[in-house]
Amino acid sequence: MKIIYCTAASLDGYIADPEHSLAWLFQFDGDGDAGFGSFMRDVGAIAMGSHTYEWLLRNHVYEDPENPRAWPHEQPTWVFTSRSLREVPGANISFVSGDVAPVFEDMREAAAGRDIWLAGGGDLAAQFHERGLLDELVVTIAPVLLGGGAPLFTGHIITPPLRVVEVRPQASGLTEMRLSVQRSSAGDA
Repeated sequence: MKIIYCTAASLDGYIADPEHSLAWLFQFDGDGDAGFGSFMRDVGAIAMGSHTYEWLLRNHVYEDPENPRAWPHEQPTWVFTSRSLREVPGANISFVSGDVAPVFEDMREAAAGRDIWLAGGGDLAAQFHERGLLDELVVTIAPVLLGGGAPLFTGHIITPPLRVVEVRPQASGLTEMRLSVQRSSAGDA
């Protein structure tokens, strides 16, 4: 089991523009699901922040309020938030707040040996890293510069540095980077 922060980012390190839009990302096509289907087969639980959850509500579940769609994930999902959020009927979603470490035990049990996907955002991924609970980053980089927005990561990973495991260019112009979080006995900076 690995805890993997998998997301897309602009070249200047943003996962959403200042209006929380991903329109900049959706202009790229041609790679099918670019391996996302096989990634999801290995995922047993999902964690996300409130902005990611609300984006899914606006752009998938309630995109057409008259004809709502089902929650897009079958895996149990934990949404980290300090606010009350709209629920999705029939979805296996838990709303939690506070430290990620106590919640992680429930996520690990639910994942049953499969991976845990940190779907976003950058602050949540940083919190998992600070608690020693981040194993990999899989970042699909779009060749665009947003100049601002939601950051890829709000913490620091300096010493030891991330280890580049794989860089895979895609026909669409996107580039996927897989990075491993290295551990040190002195702790990460």
